[in-house]
Amino acid sequence: MELNLKPGLSATEGIRIEEDRCISFMGESAQVYSTPSMVSDVEYACLRLIQKHLDEGQSSVGMHVSVDHLAPTPLGCEVQVCVTVTAVDGRKVTLEAQVHDAVEKVGSGVHVRYVVDVARRASRIVEKRKLIESGV
Repeated sequence: MELNLKPGLSATEGIRIEEDRCISFMGESAQVYSTPSMVSDVEYACLRLIQKHLDEGQSSVGMHVSVDHLAPTPLGCEVQVCVTVTAVDGRKVTLEAQVHDAVEKVGSGVHVRYVVDVARRASRIVEKRKLIESGV
């Protein structure tokens, strides 16, 4: 499987921080971008970047994620999630992520994804489900 991915490929996505991306446990006035939402936004930005460079029938799955949430972003603001391919080793793709709001860097991290054949992966999942359901 020859990948059309090279270090240096990058993409930036703007994301508005709506209520479903915020914590609420500190009260209404302190609703800010949640860490789980930031991790998800980084992961999906990486997926979309990689997907643009794959053949039909291929996709990628997450293997590792390490994100530092550095500063709060209030409800209603926008962040820019910039992801860059830093290494390609066979089917393993490593990406760096930077997340900024209008004031400062609010997050950074590394995400590793693995390119898979979708049909083959789906077949393996079906087989695993059968094993689990049989009580193995």
